[in-house]
Amino acid sequence: MVHDEKSMKEDELKAPILMKVKALEDIARFVASAAAMGQPIYLLSFPLGEKQVFGLLAVYHDYYDYYGVPLFYYHLNEKMLEGKYLLLKTEETKETVTVGDGVKPGWVAVPIIHLEKHPPFLEDLKK
Repeated sequence: MVHDEKSMKEDELKAPILMKVKALEDIARFVASAAAMGQPIYLLSFPLGEKQVFGLLAVYHDYYDYYGVPLFYYHLNEKMLEGKYLLLKTEETKETVTVGDGVKPGWVAVPIIHLEKHPPFLEDLKK
């Protein structure tokens, strides 16, 4: 079943806790570590004004009496980046992060899902 904003009631979805990271490299390390553990992972990307959000949804499991606390880790990029993958390469003395249209040997490649606009449960990002 396909849902759109009009079919979702505001009380159906609770907003995740927003966790803003300092740099795109922080998001890259997060998704690369999940991918290295064999977890399927992807990034969401959408425009926010003149900027671009890169983020991922995660769940902090078993937080006290809660079954899980939804978290949205994100970076607000100053410029729009086009590309299908976030690419990360780590070497002994440096780390390289870029966005590209394909994968490269020796790099961790994480798919980027480009959304037309922010999901309704991330309305707080506009504030």
